[in-house]
Amino acid sequence: MIVLDSCGVGELPDAKLYGDEGSNTLVNTANAVGGLKLPHMQKLGLGNIAPLLGVKPNPSAQASFGKMAEVSPGKDSTTGHWEMMGLILQKPFPVYPHGFPKQIIEQFEKSVGRKSLGNKPASGTEIIQELGEEHVSTGKPIVYTSADSVFQIAAHEEVIPVDELYLICEIARKIMTGERGVARVIARPFLGKPGSFKRTERRKDFSLPPPAKTVLDLLHENNIPVIGIGKIEDLFAGRGISTSIHTGNNSDGMDKLEDSVKRFKPGLIFINLVDFDMLWGHRNDATGFAAGLEDFDRRLPEILDLSTDEDILIITADHGCDPTTASTDHSREYVPLLVYGKSLKSNVNLGIRDGFSDVGATVAEIFQIEGTGKGKSFLKDIKM
Repeated sequence: MIVLDSCGVGELPDAKLYGDEGSNTLVNTANAVGGLKLPHMQKLGLGNIAPLLGVKPNPSAQASFGKMAEVSPGKDSTTGHWEMMGLILQKPFPVYPHGFPKQIIEQFEKSVGRKSLGNKPASGTEIIQELGEEHVSTGKPIVYTSADSVFQIAAHEEVIPVDELYLICEIARKIMTGERGVARVIARPFLGKPGSFKRTERRKDFSLPPPAKTVLDLLHENNIPVIGIGKIEDLFAGRGISTSIHTGNNSDGMDKLEDSVKRFKPGLIFINLVDFDMLWGHRNDATGFAAGLEDFDRRLPEILDLSTDEDILIITADHGCDPTTASTDHSREYVPLLVYGKSLKSNVNLGIRDGFSDVGATVAEIFQIEGTGKGKSFLKDIKM
């Protein structure tokens, strides 16, 4: 199961409530660069889901295809991944569009023994350029947020070592619980000198534990291996994960996915490719986003060639992050759904799914276990 982080395919009916009218990550990215070259995903049927410039509809698609609407409120990675695994939220995680209240910052500073800088919504790359030099000279960590439910802490690796930054984030995670319970506390280490600070690949997410069982928990309880690649372990606070494999970037993720497909059978291999979100979506870099999609497409045959008659590949996303809009935040969008297997039907239109949890219900049925009761499996629609 491959999650192309942020690769949405059009605004949801309630997008206006989130300020996301007009967002369509894949379609707008394709238009911005004059068309995408994704021959392998075109063969699978990606062009049947949305009108993508350069990616034609395929009347004999190799995969089944559709798109999914998010039921849970919100548009963050934690919400999206939890819903995929059968946990639907009733209320959104809290956000802090004007920064964190004074009492939270005072408690944080007292607990970590350091004053802080920032405390405002900001682009992660921009705030380290703005406050990085002061941080280096004072040792004060940079605290910031966004339109998403996050408490982010940036620190230069030579000022606050990464292990200490992780400890600071663990302290912040304990503070940000209950009514303050943001979806994620994120460590954002960086290196460099004033004018050329650059975030490193040692980012770490500290998520709330899921408040109820997910399909991952149920797989684990039934002794079915779950291999989480990328930030999967972080998003589920380690719950239900048998083996966790962290990655440096999308290319590294594909290397480790290929290795995992060779090593781990049977079980669920669940990977998140975060660069679409972190490097290109949030930075409004449509050119980079397009290049990342084309890089993924070039690597896709390696995974398809490794698949056996029993293997099933699901490709989807967790939300949007349209790099062509004024916003640099996530967008409330449908997500694509491609399902491929050598022993499955091909070219089945799975339509618009009412909830990401249809994926979790399908995964549970594949492994013949009881699911969470959320979602509707589409396995019967694609079985021979």
